[in-house]
Amino acid sequence: MKIFLRVVVLVLFALTAHAKDVSFNGTRPAVIIDVRTPQEFSSGHIDGAINIPVDQIGQGIQSIKGLKKDSPVLVYCRTGRRSALARGMLEKQGYQRILDGGGIDDLARSLKVCNTKNC
Repeated sequence: MKIFLRVVVLVLFALTAHAKDVSFNGTRPAVIIDVRTPQEFSSGHIDGAINIPVDQIGQGIQSIKGLKKDSPVLVYCRTGRRSALARGMLEKQGYQRILDGGGIDDLARSLKVCNTKNC
């Protein structure tokens, strides 16, 4: 039952997932995914990110409405280890534009806010 409720919550978040207007290394991601645990996510996360733990990334990403295999997807975690794992898993599923943001602290410093003139 606990797993079922977790999947329902994931789907509800995924249906409304849209990345904030930011760019990472010159690319504006379609979605930002925090692959840490729900407890880590609730203690703080990148604004606009959704939480899909790394062990659920393969199934969870499929529930994001409108996401295509060539959409830019930004993943991050605490230190970069889990985001690298998530990137590999998603690439094996055929996602072509996975951006590995590494650890949350480094990512927060490297994100650039888009404005009407540039991104």
